Amino acid sequence: MSEEKKGFFSRLVSGLSKTRNSIKSGFDYVFSGFSSINDDFYDELEEVLIMADLGVSTTEKIIDDLREKVKEEHIKDPEDCRKLLTDSIKDRMRLEQDAYAFENTVSAVLVIGVNGVGKTTTIGKLASQYKADGKKVILAAADTFRAAAIEQLTEWADRAGVEIISGQEGSDPASVIFDAVAAAKARNADILLCDTAGRLHNKKNLMAELEKIGRILDREFPEAKRENLIVLDGTTGQNALVQAKQFKEIADITGIVLTKLDGTAKGGIAIAIQSELGVPVKYIGIGEKIDDLQRFDPDAFVDALFS
Repeated sequence: MSEEKKGFFSRLVSGLSKTRNSIKSGFDYVFSGFSSINDDFYDELEEVLIMADLGVSTTEKIIDDLREKVKEEHIKDPEDCRKLLTDSIKDRMRLEQDAYAFENTVSAVLVIGVNGVGKTTTIGKLASQYKADGKKVILAAADTFRAAAIEQLTEWADRAGVEIISGQEGSDPASVIFDAVAAAKARNADILLCDTAGRLHNKKNLMAELEKIGRILDREFPEAKRENLIVLDGTTGQNALVQAKQFKEIADITGIVLTKLDGTAKGGIAIAIQSELGVPVKYIGIGEKIDDLQRFDPDAFVDALFS
């Protein structure tokens, strides 16, 4: 493991301590407190996972999977179920081999999510990391309705040393995307990162807006690989899952960015979201620094959560 990854993993372990401490006491009681594997054992284990914000549906799937493996492998000792359980969760969190293919080709990345989840900050951090990797990045400030959104993204663009295309506050977001695509093509940009509005309370308007942006990208930038990332606040637990489900109704979400995982007791929500939506977590954030947002590593995450 590289020094950078070690540093991030140690911060991840620290950030997830509240969730892990809650799970650990429950796990110790279940795995050590039962002398045999029976229905009561599974019921208690189910309760521990639900309390960690994995959600009822995801927990039931995990428990059902565990029951099958216990039966197949003729396991008798409850303690032997611990690794079986964590391995099963890791398998559920695996990403496809091409999950980050968009980072290595010309791409247009739409970043969506409600206001306050860390969307603009996430774009700034991604821009900085892509730039550090030698990519030419352009930002599109298409969240034109939120006060100070353009100024905030401009600050991040300056910090990351990348160009930003913006319009006036209240202007048509699609026109900003049109101008940004023209700039990206003219300057041979590798990645166009697009901020979008987060007004989920009016889904009809938001759907029309995202569809319009999508049409412009299809027509003006067909060579770009499309990626739609939704940013979710990990501290909100099941509410983050509700937001993801609502956005999935109006957009083709290809990846999840889970922010603010440091200090939350609801870290298990990452597992619930990926399991219930069938959309992979691609980045996780555990702090304010630029390198506190990293690609998602399911093994490291589950180890930090359960070990």
